[in-house]
Amino acid sequence: MTSPIPENKTLQEWRTTAPFWTKHSATIKTMFAPLTEALIQDASIGAGHTVLDIAGGAGEPSLTIAERVGSKGSVTCTDAVAEMVAAAESEAQRRGLTNVTFRECVADSLPFESNSFDAVVSRLGVMFFPDPLAALREMLRVATPGGSVSLAVWHKNELNPFTHIVTDVMLRYIESPPADPDAPNAFRFAESGKLASIFELAGAVDVHERVFRFQMVAPISPSEYWELRSETSDTLREKLLKLPVDQVLPVQQWVQEAVSEFFPKGQMNFPAQMIIVTGKKPEIVR
Repeated sequence: MTSPIPENKTLQEWRTTAPFWTKHSATIKTMFAPLTEALIQDASIGAGHTVLDIAGGAGEPSLTIAERVGSKGSVTCTDAVAEMVAAAESEAQRRGLTNVTFRECVADSLPFESNSFDAVVSRLGVMFFPDPLAALREMLRVATPGGSVSLAVWHKNELNPFTHIVTDVMLRYIESPPADPDAPNAFRFAESGKLASIFELAGAVDVHERVFRFQMVAPISPSEYWELRSETSDTLREKLLKLPVDQVLPVQQWVQEAVSEFFPKGQMNFPAQMIIVTGKKPEIVR
């Protein structure tokens, strides 16, 4: 039986957000599909590999990776939020995937034997870990010697109109103090080299970083984009709750007008930039 995971503010926020990520999981899978492919490439994941996905949320990229490694491979999908794990397991059953297992756990205390996985990945998760260094050390511990750890994070907010347009509109209505650059938040590792330095501190070798540019595409309208953003972002939901009721609709209208150029033919198409950092566990453990 899994021991209860101690609650912290970030976990509480994700527990509240989990139903919305499940609701929008198909759209999220589609819009981040190029990033998933980039992670698979950078982690050198192929048929027959054993892979650990940390902070797998409602099932991605775990389930796409499970399809890639095939019946001779396996994927372990983890998340710190039980509701996310349940949603991922349900989606795996719907897709008929039998090479995936699921575990509720936190990144800095992984319940797996050392040297268990050919590759460890996390897509847009490490920014929210309470102790990224401890988490990286755990990822390297459970990786096989020479195995890869590949993590994807958001590049700077201003380079991603998917996020910054809403932020810019909200600033007209609510003042937001500058975020603590080291506190858990989406852009915690947006500066080049910041996450890579933690890889090196954790003991990874052959560490390299790349900026991954792609088009974030999904068959949704501006109004559906607003629904996605306003429901899956805990920060945005909190800000909207602070607004007078009569200002919420104007905010929505401002956002939909501001993003209209990114909806050719009525479907979402944002340019996006992420940072992917990859390192390896030393062949000889230090």
